[in-house]
Amino acid sequence: MSRGLRVTGGSFGGRRLKVPLRNVRPTSDRVRESLFARLTDLEGARVLDVFAGSGALGIEALSRGADSVVFLEQAAHCTEVLRDNLHSLDLESRTTVVRGDALRGIARLGREGRCFDLILLDPPYQGEHAELALQVLVKAGVLAEGAMVVVERSRRHALPLAAGLELLDERRYGETLISRYQPVDPGDDGPGQEET
Repeated sequence: MSRGLRVTGGSFGGRRLKVPLRNVRPTSDRVRESLFARLTDLEGARVLDVFAGSGALGIEALSRGADSVVFLEQAAHCTEVLRDNLHSLDLESRTTVVRGDALRGIARLGREGRCFDLILLDPPYQGEHAELALQVLVKAGVLAEGAMVVVERSRRHALPLAAGLELLDERRYGETLISRYQPVDPGDDGPGQEET
């Protein structure tokens, strides 16, 4: 684990995190810091970190006041590093690590009646992972009232379609785009998608 990240703010600010050596594209410290500066009130939030990798996004949320995080990650070598990071920060009691396919994991959480205030999606840039995950999030009913969904993607890839969600804003950080969505009010007839 030669590479590393740091927690950018909150109670664990400055602490180092391990990163898997292969098949990951960790969100940079600068992007995470900017993202969480815009998510101002995380106190007591229930968070779902999908395609979790090292767990840096979910750990950042916990550091900034979130109550709990469920991490979904398929790769065994990533979940090993993720568990190491949670252990080093004594976060096991506030977290759940689910190893397996992200879409199946979201659907299962929905069947269990779980709801989340913040959903963090950092899928592989290639393919339709983000679009499919957004569709399953809406269908599974895991979005709490007023929930926020954050998607990281490459600026070279189209904006994921998101029926049942409205785009709040989008920010570019070099090659990275961060899009924020909220559930559409069922009584709202229009798509309500705006870009700022």
